[in-house]
Amino acid sequence: MDQKTFAMQFEALLEKYAELLVGTSDKDITEKVKMYALYTHIAKTMPALAKHWNALYPDAKDGMKELMADIKRLNEEHRNTKPHP
Repeated sequence: MDQKTFAMQFEALLEKYAELLVGTSDKDITEKVKMYALYTHIAKTMPALAKHWNALYPDAKDGMKELMADIKRLNEEHRNTKPHP
């Protein structure tokens, strides 16, 4: 598989993840979900790195907190609007 095909297919995975997580896969939301997913993974697998980054860039830390709160809010709204079987 060539790199371009792989990149397109991976982007489709991210878009679907965003859609399932928050109910939409528009470009801005998908980009936020990418950052959310990657930061969450880093914080879990290398907490010292996340802590260092947070200390080094306090403004970015605040931005990440806002982004994570937005994703959480969108996820809760999405779950509350989904029909239950």
